[in-house]
Amino acid sequence: MRVADIRKQAFAMPLTSPAYPPGPYRFVNREYMIITYRTNPAKLRAVVPEPLQIDEREPLVKYEFIRMPDSTGFGDYTESGQVIPVAFQGRKGGYTHCMFLNDDPPITGGREIWGFPKKLASPTLHTEVDALVGTLDYGPVRVATGTMGYKHRQADLQAVKATLEAPNFLLKIIPHVDGSARICELIEYHLEDISLKGAWTAPAALALVPHALAPVADLPVLEVVSAVHIVADLTLGLGEVVHDYLTDRYSKPREKRRHSFTWAGTQNLPALERPFEPAAHESC
Repeated sequence: MRVADIRKQAFAMPLTSPAYPPGPYRFVNREYMIITYRTNPAKLRAVVPEPLQIDEREPLVKYEFIRMPDSTGFGDYTESGQVIPVAFQGRKGGYTHCMFLNDDPPITGGREIWGFPKKLASPTLHTEVDALVGTLDYGPVRVATGTMGYKHRQADLQAVKATLEAPNFLLKIIPHVDGSARICELIEYHLEDISLKGAWTAPAALALVPHALAPVADLPVLEVVSAVHIVADLTLGLGEVVHDYLTDRYSKPREKRRHSFTWAGTQNLPALERPFEPAAHESC
């Protein structure tokens, strides 16, 4: 295979049969159960990377169970994890602390493209008579159980959509072949083309169990604050680098932009989205 062909085809590994296709990644009937709870602020400070800031007065965590029955390129899967409300340069958003799911393409694609902190596990979200029930098993061990009344009251749809449209932040880490960090960046991304089909509130409960490799209980539940059940169609937009930890370089926030997923190899990508190219003094 010629070098030009490699550059033209390079998108994801393996080269000749990538683990996931190019986007766009559209989700239809994506269903959330999000339980917001108060936790220990010192625990939050220990896991949220600078320059993101937590609200010291409201040390909150959003525990999410998400069903994705129809997702372009990724299929049918379920996800569970923790999102921490943060601020970056005066803008409020959410930092994804951990995610557990049961489908390889979104694990691989999520880590490689955006830097989602995804691991393989067995989450579920389903309706059980009059309750919405979410669970997370890591191997045979149950590490999270969330329950919520089923559609008791309609939520404020405008407020829910504003939350979905808020910026999201990820810590993307890609190692070098010598084991050091080749990429260590703070990424911002947005959900796009959101069609909110419904949102409801109800009483909720959440139980987290300590586990060495799925440490969701390290952010303990002190008090459940609220819960929301959401059904929406949306597109997962591409991201942009807002801080490079290896150079301490910041990027100024730009207007929210739409991203084209048309793949034409690496040579036509804008500089910010082009794969890392080592400086002249680095070995290849």
